[in-house]
This record gives sequence, C-alpha cells and structure tokens, in this order.
Amino acid sequence: MATERPGVGSPREVPILRVENLAISYETRYGEVTAVRDVSFEIGRGETLGIVGESGCGKSTVAFGIVNFLGRNGRIVSGRILFQGQDLVGRSERELRRLRGDRIAMVYQDPMQALNPSLRIGDQMAEVLIVHRRMKKDEAEERCIRMLERVYMPDPANVMRRYPHQLSGGQQQRVVIAMALLNDPALLIMDEPSTALDVTVEAAVLDLINDLQEEFDTAIMYISHNLGVIARVSDKVAVMYAGEVVERAAAEEIFLHPSHPYTLGLMRCVPRLGMEKASSYLHPIRGRVPPPNRLPPGCVFEPRCDFARPECAERRPPLKRLTDGHWVRCFFADEVASKGQEALAARWRKEATVHEPQREPTETILTVQDARVYYSVPARRLFSREKPVVKAVDGVSFHVPKQRTLGIVGESGCGKSTLVRAIIGLEKLSGGGMEFMGFDISVPVSKRDLDLIRNIQMVFQNPDATLNPSFTVGFQIARPLRRFRAVPKDRVKDEVIRLLNLMKLDASYYDRLPRQLSGGEKQRVAIARAIAARPELVLCDEPVSALDVSVQAAVLNLLLEVQRELGTTMLFIAHDLSVVRFFCDDIAVMYLGQIVEIGPAEAIYAPPYHPYTEALLSAVPIPDPTAEQRQIRLSGSVPSALNPPSGCRFHTRCPRREWLPDGGRICEVEPPPWQADTEEHRILCHIPLEQLRRMEAVVSEEVRDAG
Repeated sequence: MATERPGVGSPREVPILRVENLAISYETRYGEVTAVRDVSFEIGRGETLGIVGESGCGKSTVAFGIVNFLGRNGRIVSGRILFQGQDLVGRSERELRRLRGDRIAMVYQDPMQALNPSLRIGDQMAEVLIVHRRMKKDEAEERCIRMLERVYMPDPANVMRRYPHQLSGGQQQRVVIAMALLNDPALLIMDEPSTALDVTVEAAVLDLINDLQEEFDTAIMYISHNLGVIARVSDKVAVMYAGEVVERAAAEEIFLHPSHPYTLGLMRCVPRLGMEKASSYLHPIRGRVPPPNRLPPGCVFEPRCDFARPECAERRPPLKRLTDGHWVRCFFADEVASKGQEALAARWRKEATVHEPQREPTETILTVQDARVYYSVPARRLFSREKPVVKAVDGVSFHVPKQRTLGIVGESGCGKSTLVRAIIGLEKLSGGGMEFMGFDISVPVSKRDLDLIRNIQMVFQNPDATLNPSFTVGFQIARPLRRFRAVPKDRVKDEVIRLLNLMKLDASYYDRLPRQLSGGEKQRVAIARAIAARPELVLCDEPVSALDVSVQAAVLNLLLEVQRELGTTMLFIAHDLSVVRFFCDDIAVMYLGQIVEIGPAEAIYAPPYHPYTEALLSAVPIPDPTAEQRQIRLSGSVPSALNPPSGCRFHTRCPRREWLPDGGRICEVEPPPWQADTEEHRILCHIPLEQLRRMEAVVSEEVRDAG
C-alpha cells in the first residue's frame, strides 16, 4: 500500500481532484436513467484513491465523467468536478481535449483500446509530446525512450520500432502507462489496468505504479473489483454500489473495520491464501446489483442486506461520518462495525463444517504419463530442413485420485489449457500416454467411446463461447441428457429443473435464452450442462476469472456442492492462487510446458517452495493492507516454447540461482532432478532440498492464520 503523506487532504492544500455531489445520467429509449448519484471524494497530490465495487456499480462511469467520455447520450446532471481548484463541468470540448493526455491521463483495462495496431509504438508515444508539448520528433523520441526505461521496459529503443501486437500484454500495459506519464500529469486515472495480466506481471505493474507515484507525486484514481489490488496500492478507498459511494475511508480503516454491509459482504466473498478447502466457506452476496432504472425506493442495498430492517426499505440513508475521514451510508453502521464481523464470523464457523469435502479414496481415476503436445510451425527460411515445433506441453506426468481436485497454476503460455484440452481430446498428443478409469484416452475425442465422452466434461472460461444464443437454457441442458441417454425421455424436463435448482436457479430459467442471463447465471448453466450426465471427471478452465467477487464466491461454493453430492473428480485451472488454495486438494505448478512442483495444497503454500512457486505466491495481492508479504519479482518475460532454455527452463528468470555453489551454471546445462519433500510433495530443482526447507514463508503466519 502507498504510504501516508503528511499534509495530503489538509485544508491548506488544494486537492488535485475534488468531486462534489456528482450525478450522471444517460438518455435511453426508456427515458433518462441516472447511473451515478451524489458521489463525493477528493484526491490529494501524491495520493491514491481506490474505487471498488461489482460490475454495474458506476466506477467507470465516474472516471469517464471526469474526462467527459460519456458519449452522446450521457451528461453530468449536477455536482462539481474541481481539478486543481477549477471546475471542469461546463468546459468546452476544446478545453477538455487540451487537458486530456496532458494534465489528466487515463490508463484503460485493455491496452489495445489505447494503442493503434497499425502504428509503431514510437510514433504513438512521440505524438503525445508533439501535440501537447510542441516538441521536435527527435527530442520526443529520446524522452519516450527514457520514460520506457522508467517503467522497466527491456530494450526500449527496440520496443519503439515494434507494433503493439509484437509485445506481450504486460509490455503493452507498460507502454500505455509510460504514454500516460510522458507529460507529467497531475491526475492519473487507472481503470482496471491489471485485470487481464498474469499475477507476476500484475505485481510488477503495481510496484511500478507505487514507484512512479513517489517519483512524479501524481494523484491516482485506481478502479478495480479486486480487493487485494486495492489494498496494495491505495491510501484511501471508496466503495461504490448501484451508483452511490456507500463507504469511504483510509484503506487500513476500510479493510480492518468495514462498517457498511456491502463492504463486509465483498470481503467475505474473497478467499485468502490461508483458507483451506476442508474448513472454509465463502459467503456470496445474494442477488445482484439492481439496474439503474429499477432501484429500490429506500436503501439501494436493502434487498441484499443481512442487516436490513423495515425502515431501510422506506427511506434512503444519508452519508454519515463515523470517525474523522470515515463516511458510511447506512442507518446501522455502528452495529455493522461493532457486531457484524463477530456475528458473521460465528456463522462462517458454523457453515464451514457443512462443506467438509469427502476425503481421498486411494483409487486413481486419471493418470498422465510423460504427456507431450507439440505444434509444428512454418520454417523461418524457405526450403529449410528444420521443422521447428512449439513444445506447449513437454513431459508432464501426474495422477489424480477419485473425488479430489487437482489445481493447475502458472503464467499464460505455460501449457495449462493445452494439457486440459489434450485430456478431453481436443488436442492430439505428440507423445506419452493418458489413462482414465483404466481406458486409454490418448486418442482424439472423435475416436473415443460414447461412454468415455460422457464421463469427461469441461467448463470453459467464457460461457458465451459455449452456449448457443439461439436455444433456450432448458434445451441446452437437456441435450447431453438425451445424447447420453442419462434419464428416460419422459423425465428429461424434470431432470433439467432439478439441475437448475441444484445451480440455485429456479424452473423459470428453463425457457430463457442466454442473453437474458447475467454472467454468473450463464456460468451456472454451463456447469449444469457439464454435470448433467453425471461425469466422473470435470475439467474447469478458468471458470471464475471473469466474474465479480460475489458471483465468483457463489460459483465456487456451487462447484464444491456438486463435488460433495455427486462425488465428481475435478481438474481446476486458475491464475488466482488464493482461489486455487481454497478450492483444490492438490496443486501442480507449471512453467513453460513442464510441472515444476506438485503436491497437496497445504504443502505447496508453505516452504520448501520451488523458486517459481515462491515468486507466484509473492505476487498474489492480499486483501489486507497490513499483511506482511515478501517481495520477490521475476525479471524478464517467459521464454518462447519454440526455443526453450537448455537445462532448467526457469534458470533465465530464477532469483535463487546464486544459492548454488557454482552460481547456477549447472542450471544452464543440466535438467533439474525431482526431489521428494514428502511422498506426495515433489520439487523439480537443482537447489538441495535442505536449502529449500530453510526458505522464509512468503506470507507471515499471522496473516495466513487470519485467513
């Protein structure tokens, strides 16, 4: 978390940005709809305000209102936006254009929204200085290279000559941040800038934001739905719900003493690194954010609130001050602050026992032995005898006991999804073998027996890519029931309704189309379809990464219930190590096509670690600004699977090579051996196990126990 700075927000200092009673509305075919109401906050020089809330809460609308990017049908209805003491409301488009990119800069969630794919990086960056600073091109390019160096971009002069598609996602985001900082803006607005990044790249970007803030003394408005990210970067936090700020305070105060039921609800949805599957339960917030044209008449959170009373439905609560700097929009904030956490923690302890998973039978249901998936690529030279291949999965072996969940983690491009697609038969094996329930499954799905297909099903990351928009929910869930003859024909509809009820959806969803569902509801339908024929193995490829924290909690709980009731075995891919720790019994860590560490979940999250696992854990954002977390950052990008490094594939980025007597030269020439910490926990590394056992824990024991 950014450190407190003396004098920020004091009466003697004019804030960089002050928003007072802001209201924004959009003209729609149903009339004028107010999207943001009565929003107030301020950001001082060198200070970061984090804005957090579910999708549809109005976070991005506030940001777009500040820079007047509301579109033709959007307008500021009332309130003031004071930038360095001057009101921006009512300014002409020409005046605002002069400010945008100069004194106010914005970084978007998707860097490709800000980068022109047809122009080189250098031309796009230099244009900012040429337009706003009237610099000559040579001078502008020199400044751009210096700024790329400040954001730790490797080989910046070469990057200037590249096109956006030739950079990784993390490099693209660094270019956008560098471009935003070229003119030394007084205010930097960041709208989910790290959501699509790997956890290691995200950690580097968040470190970069803190470093640049200290160097440039810039005021930052940081929008995110990730509480861990907000805790890491913010001095102050504003929690938004249904277009309103419902709580506002210093970051530490928000996380340690949440006083609005919605803030408390968000925190109870988030798994922590210390949460174990056997004794943990997430509490999703029931219902969903109401649309802005159908808000409740009283408190907007009343339909979803555990503390609601009759008066909450009758009138809207005012924003009241609890302590200096801590404001809450709730009639019973004092009760939430004093009794809420204690009462809800007691209920958490009670319900946690309900989700005790079935412990391991010894029978192995899936065995993968030396699996390899290679892709041929065109040779770089015409008539070349070389046939280059991408080694997406290279020598992977593991087994999965029945009714357990194996989590697979690693950065993008490590081979997680390719491995799962090979298991289900969508990718052809180049070598090795796979066995499921005693049957060989190393053949494509088109050559598999119908019973094998029924027993291995998959839940994909994006339900929109798997649900047919032309068919109803009932038809799509019924299709596998009919295809695999799982139930008699006259009972298909009853079974679909039973599955909908299991997914916490009622019979009214049977005749709905996918476009009539929310993202979380679509994912529940996708899960219902996957388990309809009662498969023995379900493969989950990032099933919750695109969901809000409350919906994510509901889906994770749902998958746990499915596993408990049906005895299903699961493979679970995710980039969020907190989710994997909460959900999985065993974990495999993959790097560049190989497993580098595998074992029970509790062993993976405590020393000894593989150095790569250690770096992944160090990068996880923890939703606690007081957490003690060692900072271990990886240098460079993931090497290409087309030409992986010799010896240990991780040696080019390993921060622990100096632990070896020869400085790690053995890592460059010899593949590392497997070392057994226990019978089930193995690490692929040259560093002696005795030395790995002396590692410090990445997260302090106090924080882990608090999870």
